Amino acid sequence: MQMIIASRLVDGRVVFMDAGSGWKDSIDDGIVLEDDAEAERLLAEAEQSVADCVIVDPYLIEVTIENGARRPVEVREAIRAFGPSVRTDQLNGSA
Repeated sequence: MQMIIASRLVDGRVVFMDAGSGWKDSIDDGIVLEDDAEAERLLAEAEQSVADCVIVDPYLIEVTIENGARRPVEVREAIRAFGPSVRTDQLNGSA
Protein backbone atom coordinates (compact mmCIF):
# COMPACT_ATOMS: atom_id res chain seq x y z
CA MET A 1 0.00 0.00 0.00
CA GLN A 2 1.20 3.49 -0.82
CA MET A 3 0.32 7.13 -0.28
CA ILE A 4 1.52 10.34 -1.91
CA ILE A 5 3.28 12.76 0.43
CA ALA A 6 4.59 16.27 -0.31
CA SER A 7 5.35 19.59 1.36
CA ARG A 8 2.92 22.49 1.06
CA LEU A 9 4.75 25.42 -0.51
CA VAL A 10 3.10 28.23 1.46
CA ASP A 11 4.08 26.95 4.93
CA GLY A 12 6.24 23.85 4.48
CA ARG A 13 3.78 21.52 6.20
CA VAL A 14 3.75 17.87 5.24
CA VAL A 15 0.61 17.02 3.28
CA PHE A 16 -0.98 13.90 1.82
CA MET A 17 -2.91 13.64 -1.45
CA ASP A 18 -6.60 12.90 -0.89
CA ALA A 19 -9.11 11.08 -3.10
CA GLY A 20 -10.02 14.32 -4.88
CA SER A 21 -6.38 15.10 -5.74
CA GLY A 22 -6.31 17.76 -3.04
CA TRP A 23 -3.84 17.99 -0.15
CA LYS A 24 -4.59 17.27 3.52
CA ASP A 25 -2.51 17.84 6.66
CA SER A 26 -3.37 14.49 8.23
CA ILE A 27 -2.22 11.07 7.05
CA ASP A 28 -5.70 9.86 8.00
CA ASP A 29 -7.23 12.04 5.26
CA GLY A 30 -4.91 10.88 2.47
CA ILE A 31 -5.80 8.27 -0.12
CA VAL A 32 -4.29 4.80 0.29
CA LEU A 33 -3.30 3.30 -3.05
CA GLU A 34 -3.08 -0.44 -3.58
CA ASP A 35 -2.60 -0.43 -7.35
CA ASP A 36 0.85 0.53 -8.68
CA ALA A 37 -0.54 1.90 -11.96
CA GLU A 38 -3.02 4.11 -10.08
CA ALA A 39 -0.27 5.28 -7.74
CA GLU A 40 1.92 6.30 -10.67
CA ARG A 41 -1.03 8.02 -12.39
CA LEU A 42 -1.83 10.07 -9.29
CA LEU A 43 1.84 10.87 -8.74
CA ALA A 44 1.92 12.29 -12.27
CA GLU A 45 -1.25 14.22 -11.44
CA ALA A 46 0.48 15.61 -8.32
CA GLU A 47 2.97 17.29 -10.63
CA GLN A 48 0.16 19.68 -11.62
CA SER A 49 0.08 20.86 -7.99
CA VAL A 50 3.83 21.47 -8.27
CA ALA A 51 3.28 23.51 -11.44
CA ASP A 52 0.49 25.43 -9.66
CA CYS A 53 2.90 26.23 -6.78
CA VAL A 54 0.76 24.41 -4.20
CA ILE A 55 3.23 21.71 -3.16
CA VAL A 56 6.82 20.63 -3.72
CA ASP A 57 8.51 17.23 -3.89
CA PRO A 58 5.58 14.79 -4.15
CA TYR A 59 6.55 11.14 -3.87
CA LEU A 60 5.12 7.75 -2.97
CA ILE A 61 5.60 6.25 0.48
CA GLU A 62 4.89 2.73 1.66
CA VAL A 63 2.27 2.46 4.41
CA THR A 64 0.68 -0.25 6.51
CA ILE A 65 -2.59 -0.18 8.37
CA GLU A 66 -2.32 -1.18 12.03
CA ASN A 67 -5.44 -1.25 14.21
CA GLY A 68 -7.19 0.89 11.61
CA ALA A 69 -4.45 3.54 11.62
CA ARG A 70 -2.17 4.36 8.71
CA ARG A 71 1.52 4.06 9.48
CA PRO A 72 4.45 4.85 7.19
CA VAL A 73 6.87 1.93 6.86
CA GLU A 74 10.03 4.10 6.89
CA VAL A 75 11.09 5.98 10.05
CA ARG A 76 11.76 9.20 8.09
CA GLU A 77 8.19 9.22 6.79
CA ALA A 78 6.75 8.44 10.23
CA ILE A 79 8.57 11.48 11.61
CA ARG A 80 7.26 13.59 8.74
CA ALA A 81 3.70 12.30 9.26
CA PHE A 82 3.52 12.47 13.05
CA GLY A 83 5.92 15.19 14.08
CA PRO A 84 9.36 15.56 15.61
CA SER A 85 11.14 12.65 17.21
CA VAL A 86 11.90 14.71 20.33
CA ARG A 87 9.24 14.64 23.01
CA THR A 88 8.77 18.07 24.61
CA ASP A 89 7.16 16.50 27.69
CA GLN A 90 10.58 15.09 28.61
CA LEU A 91 12.53 18.37 28.52
CA ASN A 92 14.28 19.77 31.63
CA GLY A 93 14.61 16.35 33.26
CA SER A 94 10.89 15.72 33.70
CA ALA A 95 9.73 12.26 32.71
